[in-house]
Amino acid sequence: MKVIQGLVLAFVGIVALAMGLLVMTVVAPTSGAIARADGQVQGVPAGYQQWLDKGRAECGEPELTPALLAAQIDAESHFNARAVSPAGALGAAQFVPGTWAMYGRDSDHNGKADPHDVGDAVMAQARYMCSLIKQAKSSAISGDVRELALAGYNAGWGTVIRFQGVPPKSFARGETYNYVHSIMSAMKRFEAPSPVQASGSGSGSGSGSGGSGGGGSGAAALRKATGRLGTPYAWGGGSPQGPSTGFCDDVNGYAGGRCLASTTTGFDCSSLVQYAYWPAVKLPRTASEQYAATAQHPVARADLQPGDLMFWRHGRTGSIYHVALYAGSGQVLHAPRTGRLVETTQIGSAAPAGDYLGATRP
Repeated sequence: MKVIQGLVLAFVGIVALAMGLLVMTVVAPTSGAIARADGQVQGVPAGYQQWLDKGRAECGEPELTPALLAAQIDAESHFNARAVSPAGALGAAQFVPGTWAMYGRDSDHNGKADPHDVGDAVMAQARYMCSLIKQAKSSAISGDVRELALAGYNAGWGTVIRFQGVPPKSFARGETYNYVHSIMSAMKRFEAPSPVQASGSGSGSGSGSGGSGGGGSGAAALRKATGRLGTPYAWGGGSPQGPSTGFCDDVNGYAGGRCLASTTTGFDCSSLVQYAYWPAVKLPRTASEQYAATAQHPVARADLQPGDLMFWRHGRTGSIYHVALYAGSGQVLHAPRTGRLVETTQIGSAAPAGDYLGATRP
């Protein structure tokens, strides 16, 4: 973690000090990088893989991926477990005593909690990031929750609240802004291809509108949609280019008796799906059109893969009113309704179970 000197002390004071944010020097990377094509992470030094996986599993938030943690460690220390900054930040994840006291544990069970131990450091980093992601989700701040969490890790959550998002380049000479965006860009480097992507095969190998199915496009779509977690719902809003303001009809788009959609920049359920798959698969705009375009590739509930589309309709013969992306582990990622944010939730909480129509694979 890095101290934003001067401005941080002025703006966040005790909050920033408590979070233990420090400036670190660039240190030489360790050697022995390994690569794994398991759909999780690649290009990390030996000894990190298992802890990146465990950190993700302990957190349970889908946004906290091993690749995100790896990119962050690379930015903090270039995977140097013995790194020490001039301000006293220690280890691969650059913890100072105050923050370490809150999140450090003897995760590798060697008898001591040590920020220089890879296992202890990575697990503490994952706990800290997990707590920040949860704060981002529960806040009213819009934006990518991963970026908000990274900004909180670097500059303190109080700074994120102050700016209602990632601080701009004008804050602290761009320290936090550049930290966040460099990690988000570097994350792709650490994302290993999934088995489906690596082999180019899988169930549901037919083609959808504008692209081929079963070739890994579902996993890529889910990753893209994950970047929009926390974005507001806007009836009629959103496009392949991103969120936009929506509109109200006689029924939809209202909250508290006023038209919220026309002043909200966001997605509705089907525009989020369209955005996620575009341009690899150019799905049509509405949920019913998306079902019609992909119905030739149905997927049984037991065979769901990340990125598959799940549909709900009114009763047994009514119109389709909702679509969501399957996110794995019995969860979906979707834009739920007016007044809510793009989220992940259990399938049973997404819509009434009796309205479930089925799933397809674009």
